[in-house]
Amino acid sequence: MQVHVSLSSLSNSRWYEYLIRFGLGGAITVVTGMIGSVWGASIGGLFLALPAMFCASATLIERHEIRRKKDAGIRGVRRGREAAALDAAGAALGSIAMICFAATFLAMSSFGAVAAFAGASIVWIFMALGAWHLRWALKRWQRPS
Repeated sequence: MQVHVSLSSLSNSRWYEYLIRFGLGGAITVVTGMIGSVWGASIGGLFLALPAMFCASATLIERHEIRRKKDAGIRGVRRGREAAALDAAGAALGSIAMICFAATFLAMSSFGAVAAFAGASIVWIFMALGAWHLRWALKRWQRPS
């Protein structure tokens, strides 16, 4: 399986789904801002990293898959859950890569912001692709022959 970009899902969305994404993302951003004002920016940033987009996308991905299968005459609940679970796995792998980005940026910050950002970005790319490849290889290895 190769990682690729598909823009076809943009045409599958309805206008109110974009409104839901915007509303949930904005609400979560406000809540994390409140957390940051009470406990500091470091704690607020931790909460902002994942939920702003993941909450909205996981529920909408499930709905899209169920609707797509329903249009084909199939129930599709299992497929919707599997698609949302795959999105969650991607978010977890992305979170691991972002932790590596942050650690690299912190370690390289004495070299200047540009060098730290460049180095951390390279580490992020390799960690994200490596984690996805490792997940794919482990899943393939675990399949019964």
